Amino acid sequence: MGVALATALAALPLVWVRARPRPVLAVLLAELVVGAVLGLRFEQTWPLLLAAGLLLVYVTATRTRRDGLTATVSTLLTGEATGFTGLVKSGGWGRLLVPGFAGLAVLLALSVLAAWLAGTSIRQQREYSDALRAHQATQAVTDERLRIARDLHDMVAHSIGVIAIQAGAGHRVIHTSPQQAEGALRAIEDTSRRTLRDLRGMLDILRQVDTAPQTVARTDALAGLDELDRLTATTQAAGVEVDVRWRGVPNRLPPTIDHAAFRIVQESVTNVVRHAGTGHCRVAIEHRPDALTIEVTDDGHNGTTTGGDGYGISGMRERVALLDGRFSAGPRPEGGFRVSACLPLQRKGR
Repeated sequence: MGVALATALAALPLVWVRARPRPVLAVLLAELVVGAVLGLRFEQTWPLLLAAGLLLVYVTATRTRRDGLTATVSTLLTGEATGFTGLVKSGGWGRLLVPGFAGLAVLLALSVLAAWLAGTSIRQQREYSDALRAHQATQAVTDERLRIARDLHDMVAHSIGVIAIQAGAGHRVIHTSPQQAEGALRAIEDTSRRTLRDLRGMLDILRQVDTAPQTVARTDALAGLDELDRLTATTQAAGVEVDVRWRGVPNRLPPTIDHAAFRIVQESVTNVVRHAGTGHCRVAIEHRPDALTIEVTDDGHNGTTTGGDGYGISGMRERVALLDGRFSAGPRPEGGFRVSACLPLQRKGR
């Protein structure tokens, strides 16, 4: 009964392991020293030594490297000292010359080292997982910022291009042809209203993401290929006729593919309006069983449609790359410019 009570009292500090592991380890080591001073045998104190080893793993895994090393050294010195004291008390100093003492000391040191290595491995795995999650969070924020930048660029660049051309045309004919000037002003008004509506829709999506972090921005709520008629109408109003040709059997596209395809076409025809110096361009969209292909060509004479900053081409290239597709853009040998994209319907590794 007395031994059971003593064991329970010795194990009582383990209740505070999670909150204060280092003080609890210190108490266990102190109990080992007291036991050795009182002359307790190893078979009576080994549970405390085992508990100290397990606690050493916990301290090393959950606290700093310095705390882990301090706990390791303290446990090793206390274990060796209690063993040394027990041998001297049981058989005098001559017992230290017994070969088994050296083996026991080495075994104790190896067990403490194993506990430290186990705790270090657990801590390193946790730190790696934390770093990986932080990197993924940062990458997700970066990708989302780039996506928003691409959408804003594609949306605003097209609208501003149309507005600029219509404003210039209206300015030139405002005195000689009031009806044409009125038509240009109406086109500017319609384009401005549509742009404001699209911007409000995008801001609504961003607000939903801000208020509900677990919600992913709904790409299907943004424009898709069903908006091509509106796009060709505004482009024609800006003085460029768009000839859209569909090939293959149309099928329902994933929202990400549908949205990216529309933005690629929109950016391409916007560049034609702003830079190609021609009144016509062709858009060919082909539905394949495994991919959607897009080709936008013009016969302009300016040699390039990248624009002044080149963000349009780079934005399209990024969109296609995110979908594991293929993209090319450059002058055609016969003149004009060509943009080509192939968007696979099945992502790699999916």
